[in-house]
Amino acid sequence: MKIGVAVGLSLIVVVLAMANQFVSHAQQGAGEASQVTGNPPLSNPLKVALLKWYDANKVPTTFPVGNQPYGVAFDGQNIWVANFGGTVNKLQASDGAALGSFSTGVESYGVTFDGANIWVSNVGSGNVTKLRASDGKNLGTFSVGANPGWMTFDGGNIWVPYGNNLIAKLLASDGKNLGSFTVGNAPIMSAFDGANVWVTDGGDGTVTKLRASDGKNLGTFNLGGAFGIAFDGGNMWITSRGTATISKVRASDGTVLGTFNVPVDPYGVVFDGENVWIAGALGVTELRANDGRIVGQFYYRGNATTGIAFDGASIWVSWLNANVVGKL
Repeated sequence: MKIGVAVGLSLIVVVLAMANQFVSHAQQGAGEASQVTGNPPLSNPLKVALLKWYDANKVPTTFPVGNQPYGVAFDGQNIWVANFGGTVNKLQASDGAALGSFSTGVESYGVTFDGANIWVSNVGSGNVTKLRASDGKNLGTFSVGANPGWMTFDGGNIWVPYGNNLIAKLLASDGKNLGSFTVGNAPIMSAFDGANVWVTDGGDGTVTKLRASDGKNLGTFNLGGAFGIAFDGGNMWITSRGTATISKVRASDGTVLGTFNVPVDPYGVVFDGENVWIAGALGVTELRANDGRIVGQFYYRGNATTGIAFDGASIWVSWLNANVVGKL
């Protein structure tokens, strides 16, 4: 009996000693890990859930869409792609499953979500189409003017660049035109910063800032080129196709905080909460927002990219001549 007790006590001592050793190693490992200077932890837990703690997917997973896809938008659950052939595709963001193809107008170009509905600009017919996001039902087509570009939503209204130097403000609830406001030459894309609407003027290389409440012009800023635009929470990022650059512009006053070289013909741009992603003729470029450093480039069979969107975990981009949308 004494032998049994002694053996039992010995085993307990050994177990406790091993436990202490494991704790010591764990603490040591934690101390060593804190000194590692590799990639910082992701701020987006959705990427962790998808095992995306580093950019392993250099080649996108692609899904077929319509003819000549341009604009891309996310509705909180699904991806919408506007095709120049006159349709818009709806894909499930989780796996790319096709959920429908819907007729819109002539030469569909831009696509924007208003919280419940999808708006598509139709270059060839000078109007915009409103579709119910849940089922794609056509809720109306509203005339604006020649060559409507990429739109933005300000929380209550849809802003549509169009014509030689105008942007229209449409009430999102019913499409009522609340007025058109003068901007620069050949407006093409727009973005909302929480209080103001910014419009890129492709014809004269400027960007115009309008107060969303009444359309008052708050400034025109010359960047030497302006095309795609996105807001990062404090700054506007604006691509210039002619100079193959992207500029970081402080939203509060229009000060240019930096201009960075990117691959040829940059097009659409989106912010993912940490980095800026740019579509263009040679593929997709990922730029670090804090300093403009290129941290990634992605290609698909040499095809040009145009529209780009972020779904909370992945980047979606339209490959114009391949008639596909890619997920990165």
